[in-house]
Amino acid sequence: MKRPSPAIKVQAGHREFIKLNARRFDWRDIYQQVLTLTWPQFAAMILGIYLLINLIFAGVYLLGGNCIAELVPGSFTDHFFFSVETLATVGYGHAYPANLYGHCVATLETLVGLFGLAVLTGLIFVRFSRPSARIRFSTATVVAPFNGTPTLMFRLANLRHHPMIEAEFRLLLMRNELTKEGDDVRMFYPLRLQFDHLISFPAALTLRHSIDETSPLFGLTADDLRLADTRMLISIVCVDPVIQSPVQSQSEYLYEQIAWNHRFAEIYTEDERGRYTVDYSKFDETIELAGEK
Repeated sequence: MKRPSPAIKVQAGHREFIKLNARRFDWRDIYQQVLTLTWPQFAAMILGIYLLINLIFAGVYLLGGNCIAELVPGSFTDHFFFSVETLATVGYGHAYPANLYGHCVATLETLVGLFGLAVLTGLIFVRFSRPSARIRFSTATVVAPFNGTPTLMFRLANLRHHPMIEAEFRLLLMRNELTKEGDDVRMFYPLRLQFDHLISFPAALTLRHSIDETSPLFGLTADDLRLADTRMLISIVCVDPVIQSPVQSQSEYLYEQIAWNHRFAEIYTEDERGRYTVDYSKFDETIELAGEK
């Protein structure tokens, strides 16, 4: 009887998926898996591999008897630290291979050290140089009239201190619906934004989706969204001009994160010299519209 594979948990936004009968590890994905480790996990992995290699070679040296001159015969500690010196190609000169076996093992370990250093340097470089977008999304989205039309609004902020360029925005609606066959199916609808491209994104902006007759949200209430387990996924892709590389970020909003009949507090002020001041302390602040419930 085939042993079932363990469940694999995948977190996507606020939702957790559990994969059954899926392979957890594939050698072809080891590079991707290493890059997804946190820095503490990455450091622990490097330390573990480093110790393991030296432990293995210390044992191999011991198998050769007195193959390393000037070491205490049978001392695992002495052979371990000789392995450390050989792997790093340091060679303090106190101990050295005494026969062909010792020379062969030391040569092999030197090669392992050279290739290992190259791989480790590459991994650290990629982790440091991997581009990331420091984009802040508002903790809530609001629905309020804009130019006489009910409008769904999100707020985004660029936390880097230089403008991002060629920013593109996308908004996706996800909800449960019953098909004509009576099946409960998860449906996906792209929501059209009033603008989905910005040449320069220096500070903060508000994205808007008009809830008109063409919108999947037209005529729906907060209870309708709750019953359909409605969620929205918003993403931004832009170019960081400092590193000349595209960066991406995204966020998910649940139906309970929609503030109906609210608007975002104003965060921009202009001084007499035409400069704009952006108050990030009010970034998530919303104001209820007068006379609305």
